Amino acid sequence: MSGEERSYDVVVLGAGSTGENVADIVVRGGLSAVLVEPELVGGECSYWACMPSKALLRGTEVLAEVRAVPGAAAAVTGEQDVAATLARRDSFTSNWDDSSQAEWVGSAGIDLLRGAGRLDGERTVVVTGADGGTVRLTARHAVAVCTGSMAAVPPIDGLADVDPWTPRDATSAKEAPARLLVLGGGYVGCEMATAWQALGSQVTVLQRGERLLPGLEPQAGEAVGAALRDAGVDVRLGTSVTGARRDGTEVVLTTDDGQEFRGDEVLVAVGRKARTDDIGADTVGLEPGKYLAVDSTLRVEGSSWLYGVGDVNGRRQLTHMGKYQARQAGAAIVARARGEEVDAAPWSRFVATADDVATPSVVFTSPQVASVGRTSAQAEEAGLPHRVVEYPIGSIAGASLFADGYSGTAVAVVDTEREVLLGVTFVGPAVAELLHAATIAVVGEVPIGRLWHAVPAYPTISEIWLRLLETYRG
Repeated sequence: MSGEERSYDVVVLGAGSTGENVADIVVRGGLSAVLVEPELVGGECSYWACMPSKALLRGTEVLAEVRAVPGAAAAVTGEQDVAATLARRDSFTSNWDDSSQAEWVGSAGIDLLRGAGRLDGERTVVVTGADGGTVRLTARHAVAVCTGSMAAVPPIDGLADVDPWTPRDATSAKEAPARLLVLGGGYVGCEMATAWQALGSQVTVLQRGERLLPGLEPQAGEAVGAALRDAGVDVRLGTSVTGARRDGTEVVLTTDDGQEFRGDEVLVAVGRKARTDDIGADTVGLEPGKYLAVDSTLRVEGSSWLYGVGDVNGRRQLTHMGKYQARQAGAAIVARARGEEVDAAPWSRFVATADDVATPSVVFTSPQVASVGRTSAQAEEAGLPHRVVEYPIGSIAGASLFADGYSGTAVAVVDTEREVLLGVTFVGPAVAELLHAATIAVVGEVPIGRLWHAVPAYPTISEIWLRLLETYRG
C-alpha cells in the first residue's frame, strides 16, 4: 500500500475518545472522515486512565461505605480480593484489546487507518504503518489533531534511568508492589495512592508543594491527605526530590533536605506534556512538543483548516472535556464546510466556553472531591466580587443515613454582584453524583433567588444545597 493516496473531508489524528467524537460528529454532519491511530482505538481513557483507575478504586470505596453502616458492616467478613479486583479492571480494558472499539468506528461510517500520522504541509497527512508502508491523506476541509498528552518525567537527576512507572503502568500493573513511591500529589497521585495502598502496597506520597490537590479548594487536599494518612499512606508535603537511583531492585529517591525514600517502584505523577513531538508540526509552522494554541472553536490560531482538540491544546486535560471540545469543534468543522457562519460568541454550539468557567471534575479518592467552576482563589485572582460559603455535609440528614460518621464539606463561591454561583466543591463519600446539579447551576448562571425554589428531596445528601443557600442568605 506504500504510496497510496486518499482524500477525505476530515482527517483526524488520534482515535482516543476525543478523536472518535470529532469523527462521529462530522460524519453525522454529512462529511467523510478517517481516524489515524498508531496504538489502541479508544485511547488513554479506555485502557490506561479513567476506566482502569476507577475500576481499581471502586472496591475500596464500596467496602468503606458498607463498613460505615452498622448491620450491613457485619456482612463484611474478609478483605478485598486483590486478584478479583485486578481481573475486573482487566475486563474494563477488554484486556487491552480494541476490537470492539474498532468495530464501532466502522459501524459509525468512519474509516480507520492504523499507523503513525504526520502532517506534511497544508491539509496533508502521511501515515506510516507497522510494515513501513505509507498512505498520503488529503483533507478537503480540516485536519483535527487529537493526539492527546503523555506523562511528563521531570529532569530530576537519575529519574529517567530507574525505569519509573508512568500513570499507564500504575493503572495496568499485574500486582501490587510491596512499596510504592508516588512522586506528585495531584489527581493521579492521590487516586493511585488510594488504590494501591488498599490493594496491599505500602505507599509514600512525595509532594513538592505544601498541599495535595493544589488546584482545588484547600479543604479538598486537607481531607484527602488526612484520609490517606488514616489508611496508612506516608504523605510528605513540601518535599522536593533531587535525585533517583537503583540500589539492587530498590528505587531510592533523595530529597533536598538529605532524606532517602526507598521503594520497589516509583510512580511519576507530576503532570502531562503534549503529544506533538512527532506529528510534523514543523511542516505547518508549529513547534514540535508544544501544546497547540487554539481559538474558542478549537481551530489552531492562524490556520483556517487545522484544529487542536482535547489534551493536545492543554486547555482542560479531562476525558469529558475532550469529548465536549470534540462536539464543539466537530460542529464548527461541519458548519464551515457548508459555508455557514460560525458563531464564536460564548456558549454558542461551536465554542468551548465551559473550558474557561464551568469545567467539572471528580477526584475518585476516599473521600471523593467533586468540583465545577472557579475556586475561591480563582475568583479572587479574576477580581470578581464574591463570597465563599461553606457547610459540613455530615450535618445533613441524608448524609447521616448514608454512613455513620459521615464527614464532608461543601464550598460554594457566589458572585455577590450577579447573585449566581461561580463554583462549587463537594468533599465527602459519594459526592460525585451531586456534581451535575452544580454544573447546571454554574453553566446556566441560575440566580440564587431561583435556586431557592429548587427543593431538594428529604432525606438526601442533596439537601446540602438548601443549607448552602440558607447560609448565604443568612
